[in-house]
Amino acid sequence: MIYFDNGATSYPKPQNVLSNTVYALKNYSFNSGRGGYAASVHTAEKIYSVREKIAGMFHFEPQNVAFTMNCTQALNMAIKGSVKKGDHVIISSLEHNAVWRVVNHLKNDGIIQFDTADFSFDEEETVLNFERLIRPNTSVIVCMAASNVFGVVFPISKIGALAAKHNIRFIVDGAQGAGIIPINAVTDNIDILCAPGHKCLFGNMGTGFIAVKEGTRLNTLIDGGTGSESVNPDQPDFFPDRLEAGTLNNSGIISLGAGIDFIQSRGMDKIYNHELAVTDCLFNGLSKNENVELYCPKPEKFKSAPIISFNFRDYPSEKTAAMLAERNIAVRAGLHCSPLAHTFFNTLDRGTVRLCPSAFTTGKECEIFLKTLKKM
Repeated sequence: MIYFDNGATSYPKPQNVLSNTVYALKNYSFNSGRGGYAASVHTAEKIYSVREKIAGMFHFEPQNVAFTMNCTQALNMAIKGSVKKGDHVIISSLEHNAVWRVVNHLKNDGIIQFDTADFSFDEEETVLNFERLIRPNTSVIVCMAASNVFGVVFPISKIGALAAKHNIRFIVDGAQGAGIIPINAVTDNIDILCAPGHKCLFGNMGTGFIAVKEGTRLNTLIDGGTGSESVNPDQPDFFPDRLEAGTLNNSGIISLGAGIDFIQSRGMDKIYNHELAVTDCLFNGLSKNENVELYCPKPEKFKSAPIISFNFRDYPSEKTAAMLAERNIAVRAGLHCSPLAHTFFNTLDRGTVRLCPSAFTTGKECEIFLKTLKKM
């Protein structure tokens, strides 16, 4: 199978991720920090080492990294934990449903109001679009690092500076950026970063994290056992315990740590350059096919994630994907859980076919795909 659905989850996983997952199941299947015996203590130390790896990559304090089951859970925790009745929130015009549905739910419950700031290929205009929407009661800005549909990258550093200037909490959805595009919580003025472990970070499904700037206060979304302050009827007020009720996914977390090890050993910039090169190959080939419609300019470093959306002939995107699947080529079709993005790019009627290569995608696979599509 030729796999171009890495925007959903990365495949294949690096060998060290596979081996560490199995090793973790054998050696770290104990509740971390919940027991005084050696195996529990060693498990807690191993889990903390993954916090340190995440903190080092994105510039947070290790104790402020809490693990989640995915990015969607992390975003729910970040947004719902940050707002109060009467607040105003700004999101981008390309946000995933993991953001849009959350703020819409809060609006329908009468808790907040929200507006959407239009994306622009001009970075300054994008920032101005956010700035124009700021109100006296604007408390949160939520923005993705990169679009999961069209691959365009947001100027999060400039948006973060705007948020800091107005004392507004800045939450970043790193689903399609964390692991390939440099994200620095300090220089980008990020208060909360949410990311999955199973996409650009190469970990297993069922993993993710929320990383919180020191001094940031969050209300809880989930309450329960933490192993700390058990006599207290309230959730602990310190991280990560405040955000980690219940038993952790140890093997998944350790696989995420192994994924970060893989990125560090190969080099994030090298991985990004490779993925962008094969994306460029795909874009060039598609642009020569008279039956293909593309929606974004040629991929450019730090302005594009390795993602391409297109449509073929007048087919619904699902038909194109089904035809490719018959030829053993895996792509994603439809709305990609992001109707806001499709509305903005005028593709809501049929969605798009999405191509997302990875560190393991080869030039030969790109050639086979392009030749296959040309013959369809």
